[in-house]
Amino acid sequence: MLSQKALLMKPSATLAMAAKARELAATGKDVVSLTVGEPDWGTFAAASKAGIKAIEDGFTKYTAVPGIPDLREAIAKQYTAQLGLNYSAKEVCVGTGAKFVIFAALQMLLNPGDEVLIPAPYWVSYPTMAELAGGVPRYVACGADVNFKLTPELVHKSITPKTKVLILCSPSNPTGLMYTQQEMKALAEALAEHPNVFIISDDIYNRLVFDGSLVAPHLLQFAPQLKSRLLAVNGASKAYSMTGWRIGWGLGPELLINAISDYASQSTSNVSSITQKAALAAIQNCEPDVQQANKALIQKKNWLLEKMKPIKGFKVIEPQGAFYFWTDVTAFFGKKGLNNSKDVAERLLSDYLVATVPGIEFGSEGYLRLSFATSQVALEKAVERFQKFSTDHLS
Repeated sequence: MLSQKALLMKPSATLAMAAKARELAATGKDVVSLTVGEPDWGTFAAASKAGIKAIEDGFTKYTAVPGIPDLREAIAKQYTAQLGLNYSAKEVCVGTGAKFVIFAALQMLLNPGDEVLIPAPYWVSYPTMAELAGGVPRYVACGADVNFKLTPELVHKSITPKTKVLILCSPSNPTGLMYTQQEMKALAEALAEHPNVFIISDDIYNRLVFDGSLVAPHLLQFAPQLKSRLLAVNGASKAYSMTGWRIGWGLGPELLINAISDYASQSTSNVSSITQKAALAAIQNCEPDVQQANKALIQKKNWLLEKMKPIKGFKVIEPQGAFYFWTDVTAFFGKKGLNNSKDVAERLLSDYLVATVPGIEFGSEGYLRLSFATSQVALEKAVERFQKFSTDHLS
């Protein structure tokens, strides 16, 4: 009954692990979930109040599919300020989450058989989204030897005549690592040599950075000539803690922006009018809140790093942004029936009540992704259980 496309479908690994954790918790178990990449702080007051006001003012009807004009203008101004090159509202489309914007862009960019370069480790949804658009994921292994980052050498080596799109995410989900200015400059120079490759820059974590800067380095800061073949994707979910509001946006060449908007017009239609007003208020008023959220994340990151370092078998890699620990757990392989990261994650959940996501789901075996965007109480419980797991398996 189902189509070939339907047979490609599989649930998001992060959401699947989170669902398992909820099911276990529903039985009365005290489960600590470090799975879903969702801020644990509330939506900022200015955004929430704007959403409420939109309802009270009756702003509850259809809007233009690519977004209300003042929101598109605010997004364009924000990126213009951050990157130092001009964007207009016509180069902006708003969609039902950054995930949908990436999905729609791939649908509009790819022909059957086109290759999509995906540096691994990668966000779990990229490969399936590429496949659903008729593309072929081409994974670029970026291991510990290159600090889990794409390099110019890997760019040149991996691009083929079939390469159509490269997806780049910094700070990274799942590693939390961020490309430096020097690394971005080198990548930009390498990509400038491949004019047939379109770039999707997944910037969803670019405001959650731990080096004191206000925004992560970006390709367009070093190669503005890439603007005509780059889609910058962002949204309100992470920095503004608006995951449930479902709003994201893309900035790129008008031809692609219009195509994405047309695709949305035939699928989702416009984003909720209420959500758009809330996102506009977030962009215009919540900069101090974002900076405070970063300070809180840095405190949690530093605390958890200090507590995890002494635990045998969990080799944590310090993140520079987002809210994830990329953790090497290969020391447990071969111990008491544990042979891979999925085994470790399943044992941690079933016997120790800590939910994590195995690295194999991100295209890199040997690791777990731990989200530290959760309460201090939950983190303390997790540390205690990691220590118990270590003692039980390595003693």
